[in-house]
Amino acid sequence: MNTKEIKKIVYTAYSKHYFFLRMNISAYVLDTNCIPLNPFMNWAYYMDNMVDKFKVIRANNNLINISNELWTFGPIADGVLAEIRLACKWGKKLRFFTYQDKLEGFKEITVDDLTFEAEVLNNVKSEQLISEIQDISKS
Repeated sequence: MNTKEIKKIVYTAYSKHYFFLRMNISAYVLDTNCIPLNPFMNWAYYMDNMVDKFKVIRANNNLINISNELWTFGPIADGVLAEIRLACKWGKKLRFFTYQDKLEGFKEITVDDLTFEAEVLNNVKSEQLISEIQDISKS
């Protein structure tokens, strides 16, 4: 194995409800021969409030900027939606995954199969969000 080989860098975006899967997500990305930039592995959940939340968000945004792709895992949360929008603005490729169970693990899905957390759907329908993601990911 060439340990100096340059590989694709993937920013992993997922809800705090999937925090318990943070190592599984990083392992999955590594197993696909990519390098994970996993915010929950870098600074837990907002560094347990040891620094201002917006400094962590800025750090996450910088990780998105230096990544090649953004992969989402599980239902889309409001923060994940913001990361998707930013990644598209910067021309990053998107991929979407769901978590089946411990035996099945992760499965890639299409934009049409995305689900959203309840707070994301307070003001907009999932069909509108799917349409938006389809549109911005094409540009």
